[in-house]
Order: sequence, then C-alpha cells, then structure tokens
Amino acid sequence: MPNHLDRGDWTLSYGQFCRRYNRWKGTQKLSMRQTYRGGEKMLVDYCGMTMSLTHLVTGEITQAQIFVACLGASNYTFAEATESQTLANWLGSHQRALEFFGGVPEEIIPDNLKSGVTDPCRYEPGINRSYQGFAEHYHVAVVPARPKAPRDKSKVEKAVQEVERQILARLRNQTFHRLSDLNDAIRPLLDQLNNRTMYAYGMSRRELFEQVDRDALKPLPKYPFVFATWKRAKVSPDYHISLDTHYYSVPYWHVGHQVMVKTTEHLVEVFYDNQRIATHARSMTPYRHTTLDHHMPPEHWAYKRQSKETFLAWAHQIGPHTHTQVETIFKSKDHDEQAFRSLKGLQNLATRHGSERLENACKRANTLGMSGYRRLKHILQHHLDQTPVFVEVPALPSSDHENVRGRAYYN
Repeated sequence: MPNHLDRGDWTLSYGQFCRRYNRWKGTQKLSMRQTYRGGEKMLVDYCGMTMSLTHLVTGEITQAQIFVACLGASNYTFAEATESQTLANWLGSHQRALEFFGGVPEEIIPDNLKSGVTDPCRYEPGINRSYQGFAEHYHVAVVPARPKAPRDKSKVEKAVQEVERQILARLRNQTFHRLSDLNDAIRPLLDQLNNRTMYAYGMSRRELFEQVDRDALKPLPKYPFVFATWKRAKVSPDYHISLDTHYYSVPYWHVGHQVMVKTTEHLVEVFYDNQRIATHARSMTPYRHTTLDHHMPPEHWAYKRQSKETFLAWAHQIGPHTHTQVETIFKSKDHDEQAFRSLKGLQNLATRHGSERLENACKRANTLGMSGYRRLKHILQHHLDQTPVFVEVPALPSSDHENVRGRAYYN
C-alpha cells in the first residue's frame, strides 16, 4: 500500500473485505477444458440414487446400485442395476459396458471406489489386483480420478445426472421384484437417452458414437474376462494353504512363506514372488485336502504309495524267497497296513546289507519257519545267511515189537 495514503483512505469494513476477497477468489478457480479423442476414455461411476427391490415372498426391500459408464468423446452412455458395489459387481458391470460399446477404449477413468482402488493416492493410486487383472485382460489402462477432484470425470458426472433424471426418476414409483426386471425397464429408457438430440452437438449420443468412437475402439478379446479374487495366505507345516475351509497343497519347500492366492469359480492358483507355484481345480468340499504328489517331500510321497501290491512287487524284484517272506508277513497280520512298518524295515535291511544277503536271509527264515523284521535282522547281523541250514531228520521209530520177527528167525 502506498505510504502517502492515510490509514483512513484504504481502511475497509469487514463486509467490503469479504466481497473483494470473494471476487478475487472467484478468479482463481480456473477450469481446463478437457478434450477427448475417439476411443480414448471410458469414465465410470455409480449413481447416488438407488432403486428399491421388493422380495416377492418376504416383502423385504433392498437397494439396487446403478452403475453408469460413458465414452468421453461421444457421451454415449451405459447404465445398469446391480445388487451392490462389491468387486464382483464392479468388474461385471465394466465387462457388460465394454460389450455394450462393442470395443475397448485406451483408458478407464474410475472414481476412487474401494472395490477398484486400494490406495486413493493423488500421485500413485493403488489398483485392486483383480481390477488390474481385468485391465490386463482387456489391454486397457486404469487411471483413477484424483481424490476430491470431480472435474477429472465431469463427463460421467453429467451422465449420472442424466440417468437419474431421465431414467431413474421415471421408474421411481414402480415396484420391482427382481434385478432382471429392473434392468429390463432401464434398457428402453437408456436407448431413448442415447437417441435424444444433444443441443450442444446438434446430434444424438448414438450418432456421435457412430461417427467418433465406434471405429476408434479396440476390438474385444476373444475370450471374456474370468473374475478372480486375490488373498494372502501362509503355507502351513503340512505344505497346504487354507481357502474357504478347503486345503490345497503347494511345493513343500515353500513352508512358512507368504503366498498370494488367485481364485476363480473353477480354479485356484498360488503365487510366490510373482511366480505361479501351484494350480488346483477348485473344490467346495469343506475340511478336505487336495494334494498333488509332486508337492510332497520324497519320504511323504513314498509313504503315500505304500500298498500290498507295491511291497509284493518290490519283493519279487529281490527274489522268490523274499517274496515268500513278504507274503508270510501279510498273512500274519489282521490288516495289511499293520505289515507296512515291518516291510519298511525289510527294505531298510536290503539297503544296508544288500539284496543278495536279504534273499539268503529270507531263504533261511522260510526254511526254519520264521518271519518278521527282527528275525531277519538277527540273521543278517550274525551272518547266519552265509552258513548252511542243517535240518535234523527225526529218527525212525524202533522196530522192537512182539509181532516183528528178528534176524535170528531167518538163520
């Protein structure tokens, strides 16, 4: 303020100051006009207004959410009702919007809804992993609007307003019992909205879409997106992870690791350090295990393979006497599994002493009517398998009898 002015010349009342300040402040809120190329951006949001669904039997009333998407260049609009704003509904609405438009834009501009954006940072927003998977499938970039910056998505804000005024307001007094009925009522009104001439453009949204957006959109992928959820899990000591009360195996060397689990309707995939380490068909059977043999440590895999047939096949490879010994052990037990530990002992003896000595030991044991791990171990430890077996022949009964004639009778 110039020094030559007296205080009374520039003193303002509070009201005058506020008016001048507000005039100055109004000049600071500048808006940049946004221009959109054909096929460049699809903007998405939910309406603040909801629609009531009345259960046909119980009369319970629930609120359906209204999803809105529009293309930036043509304002061509899509709208549908969903049960909620959960991730599954959010991505499902995206998929149906792209099918409605008949192609894929370069970018999708969402609001910072929790279903899609995990961290609404102004500079590096975090994208939900399932949402990112959707974007990768359709080869589209997800660029969330800045927090508390509705002008970043002014097109869809206007589209939401039009849907609420031109569609939802006209349906507000109707009663709907099913979501499909509500969407059936929305579709013809949506067509009217897209076919109505826009004053600023002198043509309808549909006509502008045909001119600007249709040919600029990328083609839809050959296969539709399969919705998947992600969760973090820790591999337990039995090399399984828990998912919805079912247990799935991973390679045993990942015990104790934190892994990411991707789940679809029919498939479970496990990732560690961004590498897939296991894939399973999804099972809805609670408290059961799905285990792949190659995920098991060697000793567990060998134990799982134990059966009467495998032990007999092993014994047959050693020799006939070992095969006979194994059959004898099985016959001596009430249940086949009771013999498994004894037979594991026999396999250990073959490893320590060699197959040939075990075969000889079994020959001696079979000859003497012996069976079992302890007997064979004793034979091998004392090298009895290397000594011949002497079997005592019982003496013939005495021929002395009153009815038997002796040698003297014939002399």
